[in-house]
Amino acid sequence: MAWHRELLVGFDLETTGTDPHEARIVTAAVTEVKGGEPIRHREWLVDPGVAIPEGATAIHGITTERAVAEGRPAREAVAEIARALREYWADGVPVVVYNAPFDLSLLAAELRRHDLPGLGGAPGPAVGPVLDPLVMDRALDKYRKGKRNLEAACAVYGVVLDDAHEAGADALAAVRVARALGERYAEAGEADLWDLHRSQIRWYTDWATGYQKWLRRDRDPQAVVDASWPLRLDALLPQQRTAPAGTGARLPDEPDAQGGR
Repeated sequence: MAWHRELLVGFDLETTGTDPHEARIVTAAVTEVKGGEPIRHREWLVDPGVAIPEGATAIHGITTERAVAEGRPAREAVAEIARALREYWADGVPVVVYNAPFDLSLLAAELRRHDLPGLGGAPGPAVGPVLDPLVMDRALDKYRKGKRNLEAACAVYGVVLDDAHEAGADALAAVRVARALGERYAEAGEADLWDLHRSQIRWYTDWATGYQKWLRRDRDPQAVVDASWPLRLDALLPQQRTAPAGTGARLPDEPDAQGGR
């Protein structure tokens, strides 16, 4: 059967900030979805070990005081979250992440911070397959005007998002958007999972290259847009092994042909 009619796993993080190399995890959600309906859900509230800025609290609702009082120790929670993703990938189950380079790179940075095995650390599976509805939407409906965030995508694809910026709600919504894309666009819905993973690498590179050119022409002549997907190149850890050829999980000492930092 087509991937969008099989088991999918949504993954989302809420964090202390917007820099995936510096921000810390505050909440995380992993949601198994079949036929568009959740069948298993896991969620973590994490004590990030740093103060949660008021601006971040305003978005996801978690205060420093609550995280300290109720949250799991960061190292323990980060290890569990990464282990959950590795287990799905080992079983060939795709993980759906809206804007994957942010969430996966942030998780990789947390693993490095706590001296834990990387997302693709040996022994273990490669990083993927990953489904990123943002990348697919940009490529498959490239001329649509307007925002491309999760809330906007939900509106376009008829997905209800009742509690935006709550990790569990966002994870489920991302899966439902991915399913809608698979149903609407045969190029995606009929593709083999690893072929679609590789297509997303190409689509993301094309977008990043074009965005960088626009920034350099109109905003900042020195702008650099990292073109690596689903992990930013500098988020990969030394102990990670490569994914199947062409899947985008490159080792840190490999050259970045697309000019990503």
